[in-house]
Amino acid sequence: MTTEFAVNNKVHTVTKVSPFMANYERELRMEADIRRKEKVEKATEFVERIKKIQEEMGAVLRKAQEDMKRQVDIGQQEVEK
Repeated sequence: MTTEFAVNNKVHTVTKVSPFMANYERELRMEADIRRKEKVEKATEFVERIKKIQEEMGAVLRKAQEDMKRQVDIGQQEVEK
């Protein structure tokens, strides 16, 4: 297993999805099956879907950042007292 595969397949604790899933909206496959025929999407549909996922991930990460900042600010106020 390569490092790249491991990183791209690891579910992030904040976003709850792997980087590969966030970028491509599907799980990373370990082996290819050339007999399997997949639906081919129009490029514009794919781009719109990825933009939506990235916006959702951005919102989740911003909320997590705000929550962490709030906790740090509370801790600093307690230390200053």
